[in-house]
Amino acid sequence: MGQTIELTASDGATISAYRADPDGAPKGGVVVVQEIFGVNDHIRSVADGYAADGYLAVAPALFDRVRGGVELGYDAEGIDIGRKIAFEDLTSDQVMADISAAADCASEGGKVGIVGYCWGGSMCYVASARLADRIAAASGYYGGQIMPHLDERPQAPLLLHFGTEDHGIPLENVHAIAERWDHIGVHIYDGADHGFNCDARASFNPDAAALARQRTLDHFAEHLST
Repeated sequence: MGQTIELTASDGATISAYRADPDGAPKGGVVVVQEIFGVNDHIRSVADGYAADGYLAVAPALFDRVRGGVELGYDAEGIDIGRKIAFEDLTSDQVMADISAAADCASEGGKVGIVGYCWGGSMCYVASARLADRIAAASGYYGGQIMPHLDERPQAPLLLHFGTEDHGIPLENVHAIAERWDHIGVHIYDGADHGFNCDARASFNPDAAALARQRTLDHFAEHLST
């Protein structure tokens, strides 16, 4: 369904992206923001899923500034490599520039939403604060790096999704986010662990994934409709 394209950011950097187009006229655009494992089969399948639901989906390869073609395994080595690139080698300004370029591409489909997972979930929060002129709605899954950005006020309508069994994101942090910004929607899924949306991981929770996805689709339908 999809194809690999090239994006150029405002600072001149070029990165690749996976683009999936819907059948017929799009309902809007969706930027799909990767986990720390790169734009892999799972992220491409997520983009394909949003295209099947009628959106022009673009998944930017946000690690391309450091290393092209990153697709890591869901193991200790993959986690170590991905965390280094995400948290040491890239700046949030660079990531926002690349997400902005992806949003420009996705805007061919209309108003743009953003959805992200793990590291990408944290970047959704930041994008909702910094890129509200390009992003009409955001939905972030189990973003563990939101707390360092908590003073950045979300501007675009934002949903956040967390699991009760995600030991990497204390529930006290989740509650702190909800209390800090009471205009966003924070959803907590009983029995769900980190990565509950990813069917390639042992922590996949189909019930939580289906509910979070439906909430995201409803969110996009509300805010991306023309």
